[in-house]
Amino acid sequence: MSSQPVRIVLVGDRTDGVTAHRAIPIALARAAHDAERVVDAQWLHTASLGPEMAARLADADGVWCVPGSPYANMDAALAAIGFARRSGVPFLGTCAGFQHAIIEYARSVLGLTDAEHAESNPMAARPLITALSCSLVEVEGRVHLAQGSRLRAIYGADEATEAYHCNYGLDPRHAERFAHATMRITAHDDDGAARGIELTDHPFFVATLFQPERAALAGRSHPVINAFVAAAAGMADRRHAARTRVGSRTA
Repeated sequence: MSSQPVRIVLVGDRTDGVTAHRAIPIALARAAHDAERVVDAQWLHTASLGPEMAARLADADGVWCVPGSPYANMDAALAAIGFARRSGVPFLGTCAGFQHAIIEYARSVLGLTDAEHAESNPMAARPLITALSCSLVEVEGRVHLAQGSRLRAIYGADEATEAYHCNYGLDPRHAERFAHATMRITAHDDDGAARGIELTDHPFFVATLFQPERAALAGRSHPVINAFVAAAAGMADRRHAARTRVGSRTA
């Protein structure tokens, strides 16, 4: 077991009333056990993230944008996602994290500066995230994983059944915008709707509309959570090695 703790920042507005929030610490504990690592997880309420956010995230080995929208401070959540996207820090987004990862990318990379979430701004001129045609609150559904994708490699399978608790997703009218972007839709439901995305030019940037953390409440580890923790552990080890090299040169 490596002695280096893995520091993961959980961006979201924690409350025990949200099932996913109760599941996340259990899911991380299972992933830590499977990886034989110590995981130090810190929750950051979006209302607490201001101009000093970069400093608070600087030591993060992984950033997880968690369920529970609308966030108290949507701009802070988007800024945290943008930090992980630009810095190469492993990122996981689930449910609302998936929704806001799409918005952040659309605004910052695709140039759609008015991209919005219909839940946060019902009168938005360009809502990328809109109400689902069928609610996915407390339901399970099959997801199909794109060939050659990171998600398919993580699962080692071309499909899976996952648990949801959400009412919003990517508006299908905007799905084509991601066909040739570095953010790709790599998980779909039976009707072809987006259920997972990843960045092709990032060490680990994965987001899902479903909530893999819920597997922990049934006593199961989940491959997506395990892969995220493994990526964060790799980041922790690389940082430690870099600090050791610097220390040896200055000694």
